[in-house]
Amino acid sequence: MKIYCPKCEWKPQPDDHWWCSKCSHQWHTFDTQGQCPNCKFIWKDTQCLSCHQWSRHHDWYHDLPPVEELLEEAEVARPNPA
Repeated sequence: MKIYCPKCEWKPQPDDHWWCSKCSHQWHTFDTQGQCPNCKFIWKDTQCLSCHQWSRHHDWYHDLPPVEELLEEAEVARPNPA
């Protein structure tokens, strides 16, 4: 899967870090899909460290199947209650 800014196409590197304004923790937001590992706040938007623009966190992930397709796969994988 490719991860890059949807506005400027900047690609985050493993040593890049974001700062949680809720608890001041620093971490790599793409290691946790936007959830701060310290306070557990889920960031729905992520700021690009290059162009400084905000985008939906999900929009940084490219080559993902459409959400509807992921939901269908989850339904198939879920066992039927007996």
